[in-house]
Amino acid sequence: MTTDTDFELTSIQWETLKALRTPASEYCGLSRFVVQQLITLGLATLWEGRAILTRKGRDVVLRGSPRLWDVAA
Repeated sequence: MTTDTDFELTSIQWETLKALRTPASEYCGLSRFVVQQLITLGLATLWEGRAILTRKGRDVVLRGSPRLWDVAA
């Protein structure tokens, strides 16, 4: 079953997405290129000059990566 929260993210995209949950001071070293990819996917957006999770991005983080499901199974 495919839903709006099923994305095949790379490990760096996944880690960046998770890092966006933290305050801005803790993710200042993130790759702008990867953040831009997440923005393009609709998982993040820019707000007052910093990247934040969108509602879809939060749903993806909460649901987890499908590749991680295989590891846990």
